[in-house]
Amino acid sequence: VVSTSIFRRIFRGTSGIMAAKVDTAAIALAIQAEIERQQAAVDYDSMSSEELNAAVMHLTERLEKAKEALAKKLKPEVVPLVAPSASGGNFPELPWGVGNQVDAEKIRAYLEKTMQERIMVIDGAMGTTVQQYKFSEEDFRGDRWKGIEQELKGNNDLLVFTQPDTIRDIHKRYFMAGADMCETNTFSGTTIAQADYKMEHIVYEMNKLASELAVDAAKEVTQMEPHRPRLVCGAIGPTNRTLSISPSVEDPGFRNCTWDEVVKAYKEQVAGLMDGGCHILLVETIFDTLNAKAALFAIDEYFEESGCPRLPIIISGTIVDMSGRTLSGQTTEAFYISMAHSKPLCIGLNCALGANQMLPFMQAMANAAECFVHSYPNAGLPNAMGGYDQLPSEFAQEVKQFAELGLVNMLGGCCGTTPEHIDALDKMLAKEKFKPHVRTVKPREMRLSGLEPLVVDKQLGFMNIGERCNIAGSAKYKKLILNGDYDKGLEIARAQAESGAQVIDVNMDEGLLDGEYAMNKFLNMLIPEPDISKLPICVDSSKFHIAEAGLKCCQGKCILNSISLKEGEADFIKKAKIVKRYGAAVVIMAFDEVGQAATLEDKIRICKRAYD
Repeated sequence: VVSTSIFRRIFRGTSGIMAAKVDTAAIALAIQAEIERQQAAVDYDSMSSEELNAAVMHLTERLEKAKEALAKKLKPEVVPLVAPSASGGNFPELPWGVGNQVDAEKIRAYLEKTMQERIMVIDGAMGTTVQQYKFSEEDFRGDRWKGIEQELKGNNDLLVFTQPDTIRDIHKRYFMAGADMCETNTFSGTTIAQADYKMEHIVYEMNKLASELAVDAAKEVTQMEPHRPRLVCGAIGPTNRTLSISPSVEDPGFRNCTWDEVVKAYKEQVAGLMDGGCHILLVETIFDTLNAKAALFAIDEYFEESGCPRLPIIISGTIVDMSGRTLSGQTTEAFYISMAHSKPLCIGLNCALGANQMLPFMQAMANAAECFVHSYPNAGLPNAMGGYDQLPSEFAQEVKQFAELGLVNMLGGCCGTTPEHIDALDKMLAKEKFKPHVRTVKPREMRLSGLEPLVVDKQLGFMNIGERCNIAGSAKYKKLILNGDYDKGLEIARAQAESGAQVIDVNMDEGLLDGEYAMNKFLNMLIPEPDISKLPICVDSSKFHIAEAGLKCCQGKCILNSISLKEGEADFIKKAKIVKRYGAAVVIMAFDEVGQAATLEDKIRICKRAYD
């Protein structure tokens, strides 16, 4: 309450009757000055609990109003965008063909030719651009889900059903800004990610429709610019689960999903994307390499089972901070080695970092990869409110360094970027005409990885494999595992790593043991231990189902020991394909249908047959 003395000072000398000539501005200033004087003189120590509580509530309310005013000044309120209704025109088909029978080789040839001629452009963030339309909960629900109890706002993938014109318009805006390819709105398009919204049952339909919307936008823009045909990348995100990291601090060996569940989820997503007519499959924002290996496994399995054309694959990892590692701990080089078996058309990094922070890791990727290389960083680092302040011109200037250094064949944007950012990027590239990255010559040496890379070359000499975690070779280890003492078993692995082993061998072949369970449990406990899992793993078993259980746990490129021609050529080829699908190196034992090779000639004959 303001003291009445203030009014005495204001009206001193008057008759007490407020005349029309009263200076209201002077009154306001005087009142404000008196308020400030009294607040400055507040003695909080002399106030009662009730008075202090009232003061805190009053000051908190004022603080919130001040914060709200500041936020508006820092980021002025933007009028929501409204997408125009889709034209519904019959646009000419793209040069790649129709539906899930597109000409994969034609797409690959175009991309390989173009990426050697100029730096291509991929779109920016779908989520950031969706925010420009300021959709409400009702907008996310549409008519189809109007009555359900589950909250749906935030499930951007669902907008392909409820706001299809907007999603198509966003694709068109990116294409018109200069993007050669756009990603489908399916970053969370798996049953695992959609379980949060109880939308698992619409995943196939969601991915198919998302592909169709993006392809339709590509057709429209290609009709306007036939010299620059547009493409659609089926976006495959990381899910909200991780196969390499336990969600429980108390139980590092626990996982809240299995390899088989993740593969199944990805395969359903791939089926929808393919049937919707996408041209490229993009496995992106990889924070856990094992999740990505499951996605690549699902893609390869889908292609083999469906007979659909094998589309080009683009892979994009995420280095989470300046340590230069993924969330699951791999370095950039180790990540590439783990992915190389899928023969990606292009590999690179996106998200988490701005271009300046990403530079050293892009240099590492360009040096390691034998395929094309890309980058689509964030619009700088987020501000205190979680938003991104980097302007389109600033973004284009930052990513320019990747092109200047010859590190990339494709550029784009991630969090915080919009069609305006891509427009600035495309204009910068058109003006500068940088030469694209020249691919690294394919190495002849075997390359393995745990959290860190291992190149088996002449400098390494003989590769030292630690075999003390082998039940068949260590009585101590065998006793620990049979007694269920896996923690002490890990100590044996740690001692080998500290003593100079370059690979850790794990074998669980024992008649009294459930080999699959033991292999899975031990490796799941070992993987979160960086001083051990920095090394590649040798999954060792004469029983293929136990070896396969081990391959499902290893995010790095490991070794499988072993397969042979003992059961015939068909069985050998079947197992070899599966090992390759997991991304592992493999030891071939010199056995065939007759038996073990005894002479030099037999060894050469069997090994050459297996290699061929």
